[in-house]
Amino acid sequence: MNGPSATSGYLRIVTAATVWGSIALLVRATEAHPAVIVFWRVLFAALAIGAYLAWRGRLGELLTLSPRLRLAIAGMGALLALNWVLFLAALTLTKVAVAVLLGYLGPVFVAVLAPLVARRPFDRRIVAPLALALLGTAVIVGPQDLSLDDGRHLLGAGLAVASSVTYAFLIVFVKRLLKGVPASTYMLGEYLAAAVLLLPAALLLAGPASAVEWGALATLGVVHTAFTGALFLTGLRLVPADRAAIITYAEPVSAVAFAALFLGERATATTLLGGALVVTAGVVVARLAPSRAATVEGPPVPVTATDEPLGDPPSRI
Repeated sequence: MNGPSATSGYLRIVTAATVWGSIALLVRATEAHPAVIVFWRVLFAALAIGAYLAWRGRLGELLTLSPRLRLAIAGMGALLALNWVLFLAALTLTKVAVAVLLGYLGPVFVAVLAPLVARRPFDRRIVAPLALALLGTAVIVGPQDLSLDDGRHLLGAGLAVASSVTYAFLIVFVKRLLKGVPASTYMLGEYLAAAVLLLPAALLLAGPASAVEWGALATLGVVHTAFTGALFLTGLRLVPADRAAIITYAEPVSAVAFAALFLGERATATTLLGGALVVTAGVVVARLAPSRAATVEGPPVPVTATDEPLGDPPSRI
């Protein structure tokens, strides 16, 4: 797949991943609590996707799903809310490079969790990249920064790892529970459920107080969630899933660069070394051929507004 269509697909994916690398800049632009940031992120994203569905005459699709599916979507919304709150909290407590690189443990955790959820034999080929990822984690969370801010670095690193674990559960269960549901309809329900869950936090905790903060939150929801997700999926239709997964590692690279340029956070040599180990582990997982027992789950792929059913994308997710 090296023609113009594939080239367009690669460009869309790398653009989306690079834009995701600037999420930390928007988070740091507001003093709101992480739960409040996530509330406005999912609300603005839901409004954008809802507008798209209304324009296509499909706004009522969510109500046509069975009660069981709607309940499953609500559960995924709760898990998504937890995932994003953990990650954004990590961004406020530790360096951007640490939070983002540890967040990219997700591909390895997906490969580990998928056999357990599907009740199939464990793929022993995962052991080596898992060990590599854990080594990278130990290097990133090494003793060089543990004294910073009375343990804030260690807590932030722990939250980043927790976010990668919840993301892995999210991806595994999305594939298992929601096959055949149009992704745009699914994401509308997921974001609305997350917004409802986080509404008390939005009412009780510190929220945006300036035009800059409101602009950052609107951009985070509309551009960094709805638009780039759709951009990613349209690109994913045109290129192999394993290559797409590898290209998404443009996100931690761009995140480190943006943090250095705009936040003055230059990554240490040890952080970069640990990040290289984590990225290498993810790339190894992405390039694994399907095992004989079952298809190996690929790295996490964000899914947003598109007409493509979740259970039938041109990927292994």
